[in-house]
Amino acid sequence: MSLQQIISDKVKVAVDKLYGANLESVELQATRKEFEGDVTVVVFPMLRVVKGNPVQIGEAIGAYLTENVSEVLSFNVVKGFLNLVISDSYYINFFNGIKEDSQYGFVTPSGDNNSVMVEYSSPNTNKPLHLGHIRNILLGFSVAEIIKASGKKVYKTQIINDRGIHICKSMLAWKKYGNQETPESTGLKGDKLVGNYYVKFDQVYKEEIAELIAKGKTEDEAKKKAPFLLEAQEMLRKWESGDAEVVKLWEMMNGWVYSGFEQTYKTIGVDFDSYYYESNTYLLGKDNIEDGLNNGVFFKKEDGSVWCDLTDEGLDEKLVLRSDGTAVYMTQDIGTAIQRSKDKPDVGGMIYTVGNEQDYHFKVLFLILKKLGYEWAKNLHHLSYGMVDLPSGKMKSREGTVVDADDLIDEMTKTASEISEDLGKLEGYTEKEKEAVYKKIGLGALKYYILKVDPKKRILFNPEESVDFQGNTGPFIQYTYARIQAIMRKANFELNQVVVDIELHQKEKELIKQLELYPETIQNAANELSPAILANYTYDLVKSYNSFFQNVSIFGADAEHEKVFRVQLSGLVGNVIKSAFSLLGIQVPKRM
Repeated sequence: MSLQQIISDKVKVAVDKLYGANLESVELQATRKEFEGDVTVVVFPMLRVVKGNPVQIGEAIGAYLTENVSEVLSFNVVKGFLNLVISDSYYINFFNGIKEDSQYGFVTPSGDNNSVMVEYSSPNTNKPLHLGHIRNILLGFSVAEIIKASGKKVYKTQIINDRGIHICKSMLAWKKYGNQETPESTGLKGDKLVGNYYVKFDQVYKEEIAELIAKGKTEDEAKKKAPFLLEAQEMLRKWESGDAEVVKLWEMMNGWVYSGFEQTYKTIGVDFDSYYYESNTYLLGKDNIEDGLNNGVFFKKEDGSVWCDLTDEGLDEKLVLRSDGTAVYMTQDIGTAIQRSKDKPDVGGMIYTVGNEQDYHFKVLFLILKKLGYEWAKNLHHLSYGMVDLPSGKMKSREGTVVDADDLIDEMTKTASEISEDLGKLEGYTEKEKEAVYKKIGLGALKYYILKVDPKKRILFNPEESVDFQGNTGPFIQYTYARIQAIMRKANFELNQVVVDIELHQKEKELIKQLELYPETIQNAANELSPAILANYTYDLVKSYNSFFQNVSIFGADAEHEKVFRVQLSGLVGNVIKSAFSLLGIQVPKRM
């Protein structure tokens, strides 16, 4: 049982004994630094059931707790706040209880039918992954890992947008201007090669528009009548009708892209349990619309189009099937969600990692699935996130002004190497060892910089700032971990002993209190779908450790058992840093 639970339960008993009142909940908070104490009981909310002066009530409860709760050493009352001083023995016993637990903070899945499916990445196959995708991928992967650590089974998935006019544009440009070049013949990753032809299409398309305008067409007419676009539209029609030549080209070029994506995922360090392809799912949902029509969830207009009336939910009417019977995006999203629940019957909820420009779409999707009667629909969540901006402005794929994910990772590794060299961080390392550490630092910097921000907020990404070895950055936390590993290597005495009889320094106590918050932090991050909660907890833990390191001598302690305890405490902090960073998808180097 946690300290908070112990205190909360005993305060309820105290209020019952002293005032004959039933307290439903107890408000606790960390004691402010200017007052003595570890845990503060807020008295004011109790005044709803206990009449009297809050200071006197606090004094009475404090006296009861000191007398009846072994963990409470003493107390003081400041206005309506009861500050409790917790005994060293509680913190020492707590520490000894968790120091050998390699899974500290993690909850073992219960095995019930409450698994969660997390969708992330879900790129188009006409371009490489870029900086915008990176935030999506890092968020989705980290949320999946955090939910898994919180005690649920997780399936990681994505839906690849492998059909539509976008890929036909790349296909057509390659067919006309590619001279049969391949990833093997050019040395380019497949996704980059296909992305180049998407840019090429846009260049030719714009030239044709300019020519048509010069011949007297309006800009709108020119955009619609440009021959290159008309050819791409014809290619899409051929693909949809199963034209053998077009389908073969589509399979080849998408194959190049998938191979390129996999290389990038491997470099970033993320994985998936399953893949869905829009070319397979775009016809899903029509049967579900028919069922919904029969059940009165949808209605048909005079032109034959099918709609869902969401006005009673404060929204509008939503089209789910066109008058010619063709699907819209909403149709296939309905069908795909239902298909996923069939594929994984133990899934009790789904999380969609998609930018905030799709907020309305998912609000509508979730409402429709609820109306269709699916029990799991109440556990659907849109992990909505803000865009990533660069100092130079917004990225545009078709103009080739995006920040390529692979190039960004290379740039981060290079920046990490330059800063590390300047600081002399890796003297005595071989070039191969240095390169491995630089990559960990560069990727760690990138991931932490993005994940420490609340997902809902927009990010202005600054690569150099992210690789700073000071402040709230990945490298700063990695460096602290490496420092702890150096301490562990230096300890030339037996560390397996259990230290009980010791008087804690205030900094040691603060550090153990911070460690105690780790399991709760994982649960909070899982509930809020926010890796930022975990990232900033880790930074607070590291700040607390560095304060301990600067104020308490580890190897210069007076007694052997004090040295042992402080090295053990350092080791546990290192383990929690490594554990928390693993949930963010970040590796920690043993030496820096």
